[in-house]
Amino acid sequence: MWQKTVMAVALAAVCAGCTTVEDRRAADEAKCRSYGFTKKNDAFAECLQRIDLDRRAELRRVSAFDPWDRPIIYRPIIIRPKPN
Repeated sequence: MWQKTVMAVALAAVCAGCTTVEDRRAADEAKCRSYGFTKKNDAFAECLQRIDLDRRAELRRVSAFDPWDRPIIYRPIIIRPKPN
């Protein structure tokens, strides 16, 4: 029973950090308005586009990094017998 409770709490904690598309769009619009752009303007649309492109570039950068994909360095140990 306690395992189900722990899973429910963990799922709620993970979902609490999620934002909807509408929330993200509203935040982006608020950011562009804070820069001084007004709605229904080419500059406003360009501001939203740049934010979206930055977000996509960040996703590509993060997904390209794999902490488990490291090169394997092989350095054999050579033991030579002592000369007589």
